[in-house]
Amino acid sequence: MPERVETPASLSRTITRDQGLVWHPYAPLDGPAPYAVRAASGVRLTLEDERGTIHEVVDAMASWWCAVHGYRHPTLDAAAHAQIDRFSHVMFGGLTHDPAVDLAERLVAMAPGPMAHVFFADSGSVSVEVALKLALQFQSAAGRPARQRFLTVRGGYHGDTFAAMSVCDPVDGMHSAFPGVLARHSFAPRPPSARLVVHDGEQHWEYDEVELAVWRDAVWETARLQRDELAAVIVEPVLQGAGGMHVYPPECLRALREIADEFDLLLILDEIATGFGRTGRLFAAEWADTRPDIICVGKALTGGYLSLAAVLTTADVGAVITASDFRALLHGPTFMANPLACSIANASLALLEKRWQHDVSRVASALDDGLQPARALASVSDVRTIGAVGVIQLHGPVDVTAVTRAAIERRVWVRPFRDLVYTMPPYVSTSDDVATICNGLVGAVREVHG
Repeated sequence: MPERVETPASLSRTITRDQGLVWHPYAPLDGPAPYAVRAASGVRLTLEDERGTIHEVVDAMASWWCAVHGYRHPTLDAAAHAQIDRFSHVMFGGLTHDPAVDLAERLVAMAPGPMAHVFFADSGSVSVEVALKLALQFQSAAGRPARQRFLTVRGGYHGDTFAAMSVCDPVDGMHSAFPGVLARHSFAPRPPSARLVVHDGEQHWEYDEVELAVWRDAVWETARLQRDELAAVIVEPVLQGAGGMHVYPPECLRALREIADEFDLLLILDEIATGFGRTGRLFAAEWADTRPDIICVGKALTGGYLSLAAVLTTADVGAVITASDFRALLHGPTFMANPLACSIANASLALLEKRWQHDVSRVASALDDGLQPARALASVSDVRTIGAVGVIQLHGPVDVTAVTRAAIERRVWVRPFRDLVYTMPPYVSTSDDVATICNGLVGAVREVHG
């Protein structure tokens, strides 16, 4: 149970000073009080609530899915210190440096498909902006300048900047808050649901083949009718994240690749949340053995230490851009290829390459076992897992404040949304850590929603 302790005045006042001053994501200025972070180490956070009570909790969120190695990892700390002792930032216009080149080489070697070029961006959302811009430049350079729209699916989420918002779900996303400003794109139906199950030690996918066929035909017809307007297809492969933690069949990716090839579209895969092992493959595209033209990566790239993302593309796309009138990809963030972030990313990916399969397999098994009791709760409509992702879906909206508080009382930090109480824990979480997470989530849902 949490223990009340004396805290220094400067820390105990943090929450009071924050409220009404600092805007938090998707929260009003007069919303519920946040928790103040006192410390973070391994997979644990030390939090202070508005009453001054201290809670040590297991982080079920990996800080929105990026802190895959946990906090204060000695290897990543050492990489940060070593780079700071050299230089922490230089502009990337006209300059280069080893951390960026090393990281680009590593990403190209890791990525699915024949990726050949890397563009570094500030964040995942900005990487999506760059990918969309790249697709438009490609189509124009290829002699198809009228192709200015994108084909995507319902239920997707790609970020909060304007172009990224425009390819997010048009109903459950933020389109209604910005009428007349967001570009209008083409939305095919949401892919059918799928479930990854283990039988006799082998993984296989379960889904309704009739639903898949109907969906494929609908997307194909949409692309056929709008082929002269469309530049690219963009989707999150296999797992739609903030759009509802929706798992869909890998065959959908194969269908989208076929559609893109048939109608001269690029295939953009947003692997920001799914990349680097989260779904049980190094990249989610590998579930379908699908070759994308453009990939966006971020989140786990630096292990949660600094914001960094990247756009990877093929030699064919790069050649078309280079032969165009502009010859360049028209984007250039101030902090592009920040050497401090790139150095940490290199260290983070080196750690991943050594252990991710073992770690994700352990976490996946513990999530699959630990969340099963939620199926018996009256408030729960579904429980699903894929890789290091576990989801409890309710019949109605989650009481976010109450469930968060109830989970903290059970030594777990969780951030529910919509009708979902979910976890994407750090990969380094032990089986006991994951058991604590599962018990906390199931117990909090049972207490608040029954």
